[in-house]
Amino acid sequence: MKENLTALQKIVDNISKIIVGKEGPAKLLVISMAASGHVLIEDVPGIGKTTMAYAMAKSLGLTFNRIQFTPDILPSDITGFTIYNQKTNEFEYRPGIVMGNIILADEINRTSPKTQASMLEVMEERQVTVDGKTYKVPDPFMVVATQNPVEYMGTYPLPEAQLDRFLMKITIGYPSKQEEMDMLYRFKNNNPLNDLEPVVTREELCELKDKVKEVRVDRSLAGYVIDIISASRRNEHVLLGLSPRASLCLFRAAQAKALYEGRDYVIPEDIRDLAVPVLSHRLIIKQESKIKNITGEKVIFEIIQKTKIPV
Repeated sequence: MKENLTALQKIVDNISKIIVGKEGPAKLLVISMAASGHVLIEDVPGIGKTTMAYAMAKSLGLTFNRIQFTPDILPSDITGFTIYNQKTNEFEYRPGIVMGNIILADEINRTSPKTQASMLEVMEERQVTVDGKTYKVPDPFMVVATQNPVEYMGTYPLPEAQLDRFLMKITIGYPSKQEEMDMLYRFKNNNPLNDLEPVVTREELCELKDKVKEVRVDRSLAGYVIDIISASRRNEHVLLGLSPRASLCLFRAAQAKALYEGRDYVIPEDIRDLAVPVLSHRLIIKQESKIKNITGEKVIFEIIQKTKIPV
């Protein structure tokens, strides 16, 4: 069975050597990377958010930069800044934290809206503009942001424009008793992250990302994606429906999932399985519906149940 794993499945298998029993979230993380997307992980502290991101970076042999967001972090810490060099009499660019392959933006909702906004350009256009000059970030590039869903004191909710730039929003969840037991013994003598080796090279990953774009999507399935997106704009609980960017994200994520499973074509299940993690965080729910405990996840799940599947 192990010999027949796709390259993307090998990455998940490698991450599972560190994170016990969380193949589902690891799969979504790897699919997002293949689809050239970013991920927001919303979960309580100590679940393994940082470890999972670092394990993926090591599985791919990529650089990993981490920034702990606090209220005093400045935009220049993210994008970089220019400084005058007295020896050369010229201004030089000093790279910020985003000049890496996988960027962990830890507790992104703890920093000010101004600093949050400094992430918008780089997440969408893979570049930063400092003092009128544009600098490209390395390829591949991915932002893995985390936030605590419980603690609200001293936090700044992410604006809709920024949420829309995350391909997926995922949770990891607590392990079962057996999984937590396995974790204790796995970390008993040393941190297994130190010994984790790459299973896919940077060049192979770039080829995989190109292959994702070649995965065939029948026009009826493209219409299925649009039907789901359109239904959100008419939903009684939704204040602002899904944008065309959401259509593109679901389309590309479905292609990446098909490639993950060794297919060169998309099937309806690819779209249905990814609809909640790709779409739910983009919805703006009406206040009166929030009071009734209506969430984005519930709305998307209901839409999926009602939307006709193409044959």
